[in-house]
Amino acid sequence: MNVFADFHQRIAGILRKIIADGRLPRDLDLDRFVVEPPRDSSHGDLAANAAMVYAKEAKAAFGNPRQLATEIAFALSEDADVAEAEVAGPGFINIRLKPQAFSRILHTALEQGADFGKADSDHYGAGKLQREKTNVEYVSANPTGPMHVGHGRGAVFGDALANLLQFAGHDVAREYYINDAGAQVDVLARSAYLRYLEALGEPIGEIPEGLYPGDYLKSVGATLVERFGGKLRGLPESAWIADVRAVAIEDMMTMIREDLAALKIEHEIFFSERSLTGGDAGDQVAAAIADLRRRGLVYEGRLTPPKGQPIEDWEDREQTLFRSTAFGDDVDRPLLKSDGSYTYFASDIAYHKAKIDRGYRLLIDVWGADHGGYVKRMRAAVEALSEGAATLDVKLCQLVKLMRAGEPVKMSKRSGDFVTLREVVDEVGVDAVRFMMLFRKNDAALEFDLAKVIEQSKDNPVFYVQYAHARAKSVLRQAYATISGIDLSIEGLARADFGLLNDRGEIELVKLLAQYPRVIEAAALAHEPHRLAFYLHELASTLHAQWTRGKDQPQLRFLNEEMPNLTIARLGLVTVLAAVLSSGLGILGVSAPEEMR
Repeated sequence: MNVFADFHQRIAGILRKIIADGRLPRDLDLDRFVVEPPRDSSHGDLAANAAMVYAKEAKAAFGNPRQLATEIAFALSEDADVAEAEVAGPGFINIRLKPQAFSRILHTALEQGADFGKADSDHYGAGKLQREKTNVEYVSANPTGPMHVGHGRGAVFGDALANLLQFAGHDVAREYYINDAGAQVDVLARSAYLRYLEALGEPIGEIPEGLYPGDYLKSVGATLVERFGGKLRGLPESAWIADVRAVAIEDMMTMIREDLAALKIEHEIFFSERSLTGGDAGDQVAAAIADLRRRGLVYEGRLTPPKGQPIEDWEDREQTLFRSTAFGDDVDRPLLKSDGSYTYFASDIAYHKAKIDRGYRLLIDVWGADHGGYVKRMRAAVEALSEGAATLDVKLCQLVKLMRAGEPVKMSKRSGDFVTLREVVDEVGVDAVRFMMLFRKNDAALEFDLAKVIEQSKDNPVFYVQYAHARAKSVLRQAYATISGIDLSIEGLARADFGLLNDRGEIELVKLLAQYPRVIEAAALAHEPHRLAFYLHELASTLHAQWTRGKDQPQLRFLNEEMPNLTIARLGLVTVLAAVLSSGLGILGVSAPEEMR
């Protein structure tokens, strides 16, 4: 049950009556206004901006938005669940609910269990988030070595976002784009060939500049010896590079899959860049360019010299260009290099066309922050390819600065020049990595301190939230152990009188729990899983605060054998708390331990 969506519908019903009276336009878009928690909780439980959103229309019929707000508030005041509806400022509406409304939310949450928070219709309350066939492409690290911490942030973000959208009802596919074409995999092959010679017993000396120096390639060298023996030694590069490249990519992708598995991440789809030109479907890049050309979106021409900031793919020659300016880009973009090979952009066009052809209508790409300049052209390409039927949202993940007790962490011996993600997961655990990667918005820089994320203190967010879940579970275990004959089944707790929960701390917890469906809605709509992490931390903080109050005031403790009815109500509240914490942590890919010592 989403109380905010529910009241959105109730206010929309009031507006429909006003429209039927002819005082507001018949084509009024009733999805434009929002119902949300007020910024100041002393103002009420819900806040609606309907009169302000329709200020222009309200002036014609009512003289000003406040008059429309007054009429809406009057109608709401007659609602059985509304204790008070008042107009604030120029036309905002603040609503206080009767206790019965929150009691009903708790009963619903108990009944729904793990499904509490999911959407209960094809549209959320504001009608903006539609369930769609969705492709989330994330990680997509070059298969040239183990994943580093920066890759980990995009991996965790993409996986949590996919979980969130799936919980919200989307049909979600998790995809990894293997960059197995181009110069970087040829460098990988040459680096692996050097390790192959080393595995055959040849001294290789210092790794030449421009090759990958990491020790992780020694295993690739050993694999090459197992498969080819000494047959590749002494051959010209053209004779061995394809075989070595294939083995090296295979080994690197096995390593990357293992790194991802350590983060509890699995992709359903691994899409090869090389397959775009060398697969069973033929040259998909040429086909995508031809498709755009037929629609007048590809032409031969010259780009004007850039002014100010240089454009990385500008050349002073006639080129094959995509009309990306027709879709909001700054300049048209080249599709072929001077040697006739495809640009990276041309391959990316074909790749995104393949996604669209597979039926996806919401495409989400998770990229590193250094790819920000590439966003406009890809959005232009997706709009052109789908003729507006598909949407691309690119989420950029900022860098991660790895620290230990406030000091920068030195580079890894294994990788040669960076700390691997696996080393971090092995040291602090998957839960700490995942939660802390999400406890900051994706486009903000993140400082990850290896010492702080394993502290058992309130200053460590992941411990703080997990401990809240363990604390709630301990209350339920204690109830079983100390109160004879108590029925903690859902049916037993559903008989509780939640109207007895009248302490300010209990009421605050109930109101926070009521927000969970809306948090899911807002986070899914914005593609921002950090909102859920923030909410869980706030919920945990409120639970811990109430627990502390109970230590000083025995009458506030969750268990009180002298007041069995109140205890049952409190245990129902604690059961919902534990379920919401477990649900939210599960979406983030973090465990919800039942005990923490």
